[in-house]
Amino acid sequence: MLFSLHFSLPPAITPLPFKPLSHVPHHHHTLNMLPSPPVLKSPLCSTMEHFTLNHHGKEEGLDGGVEVDQTLPLGLRRETMPRHVAVIMDGNRRWARSRDLPVRSGYEAGVRSLRTIVELCCKWGIKALSVFAFSSDNWFRPKVEVELLMSLFERGMQEDTGIFFRENIRISVIGDLVKLPQALQELILNLEETTKNNTHFQLIVAVSYSGQYDVVQACQRLALKAKHGHIEPSDIDISLIEQELETNCSEFPRPDLLIRTGGEFRISNFMLWQLAYTELFFAQSLWPDFGEAEFLKALLAFQQRQRRYGC
Repeated sequence: MLFSLHFSLPPAITPLPFKPLSHVPHHHHTLNMLPSPPVLKSPLCSTMEHFTLNHHGKEEGLDGGVEVDQTLPLGLRRETMPRHVAVIMDGNRRWARSRDLPVRSGYEAGVRSLRTIVELCCKWGIKALSVFAFSSDNWFRPKVEVELLMSLFERGMQEDTGIFFRENIRISVIGDLVKLPQALQELILNLEETTKNNTHFQLIVAVSYSGQYDVVQACQRLALKAKHGHIEPSDIDISLIEQELETNCSEFPRPDLLIRTGGEFRISNFMLWQLAYTELFFAQSLWPDFGEAEFLKALLAFQQRQRRYGC
């Protein structure tokens, strides 16, 4: 299902150092006090043998043996790996239509691709992956398609919540979640609470999300703080705004690399603030066809670039 993580690990295995992610409280429980447009969402998965953390912070298999593969494909350099990768998973429906399959088949194939990318992120030392699963604009799609996406996501979480703890993966869901079915909202809150102390890897799923929504809700929160005398308008700066963005749930709130599949050359209202200095990679592959070879190509392209951060 959506969140089935069963990682099969290769033989060459060494411990992977990591720095625990800091937990910054989410705003989901207060979103209903601020008017905001709809937003995105996304699922996750992977296929490796289970690993956990021992009391010394080392990564171990369930039998106590270290099971994290640090081996990188030829050409990749660990010192220049992105810490945070964001993905616009475009092309699920086109993939299905090109094969005369129902739309559901396209989304299910897309979940399989997501499993692969999550596995590779864990194996190659990437610390965070953000996926654009369901945008605010997606609410205007046919009702049957919206209900399908919601049911797939809900079913996956119901079945696999415990797996994220065993894999030491933290799940964060960002977006205007009050627009989701109440049962799904409760599942999301439970999943975030269950995994909030996991430190090996973070999956950030954007659901009912848009970049404009994120900036607007941050401004509204700052306006309320100013109204109640907690800050002065002159105090508002880049740092304060970033503290109110929904990506404050991550130690690495700004993606180093954005990948968009499906052959389109746009960012479609995704993380507009956070992508200010992000490197962009546009893949021709439809998302269900995006696998290890395509991901490696994107990472190699990233490592060949000289990041200037506006300079």
